[in-house]
Amino acid sequence: MEYLELTISAVSRGIDTLSSNLTAGGFADLVIEDQAEFESFLDENRAYWDYIDEKLQAQLEGLSQIKLYLEKEDTAGLSRLKSLLQSLKEQHGDSLGSLELTVTSLAPVDWEESWKDNYPPQPVGEKLIVLPYWRDDHQNRIPIILDPGLTFGTGAHPSTQMVMEFMEEIDLQGKNCLDLGSGSGILSIAALRLGAKSATGVDIDPKAEDIARENAAYNNFSAPEFTALTGNVTADKNLMSRLRKEHYDLVLANIVADVIISLAPILPQFLEEGSILLLSGILDTRLEDVRQAIEKAGLSIVAVKAKEDWRSLKVRKHL
Repeated sequence: MEYLELTISAVSRGIDTLSSNLTAGGFADLVIEDQAEFESFLDENRAYWDYIDEKLQAQLEGLSQIKLYLEKEDTAGLSRLKSLLQSLKEQHGDSLGSLELTVTSLAPVDWEESWKDNYPPQPVGEKLIVLPYWRDDHQNRIPIILDPGLTFGTGAHPSTQMVMEFMEEIDLQGKNCLDLGSGSGILSIAALRLGAKSATGVDIDPKAEDIARENAAYNNFSAPEFTALTGNVTADKNLMSRLRKEHYDLVLANIVADVIISLAPILPQFLEEGSILLLSGILDTRLEDVRQAIEKAGLSIVAVKAKEDWRSLKVRKHL
């Protein structure tokens, strides 16, 4: 089936009004590309990121537009859209922007299948490979099977890869693992695939709990081998109490520097003699900040991995 990509030029102050009118007019699945909205989102969620793709920022620079898609044969829909834009121009003048409409024909694509091309098998380290659930070409490696479209953690990011590489170097047979900020559950599943007895994943996002369980099921893991929990360990006393009842040989935190720094004072409570802590999601420019926080908490860095601008740390408790 062939589609038309329809791009409407706007201005930032008019994006909300334009999108509301489009939705009310029966046009769904809008793609909003607006620099001001993007920057506002970043400011409101600054605690959860350290790095933004410069290419993405460059693509959005000075941009304010809305895209939508219609079937090429839907001439009535296109006519209705043009009428709506003309009406908005008459009502609002240029306050919403030019509302210029650009129509581009798209080549026929099987949209239900084409998105899968973005998720090829991802070999990691010497042993592991991350596979989307629809593939089985594990290349004689240990497979970690995921639904890659659900949440953060597909194995493609250097911070995740470095943790998995550290894990390959550790004897995890019969060990217990705690995964803080577990997201898709990829690291918990990797631990279990490498022989761990159990893995507990904790994430602040309630959606992540169900997603991690689903991904674990793709790998034939369920409770009691894999447990997924929701909560903030720095604020939820009941969750903290529950977690502290267990012994962990391996603790993982692949998050961002600021979250790791906030977790640092409580991390030693999960560690015992011989336990290993793996930290990642740390930009090289934040490494010293993280180092100071974990050393202040009585922890020592015993190894560092580097990949691109990212750093991953192997940490132990002072004895």
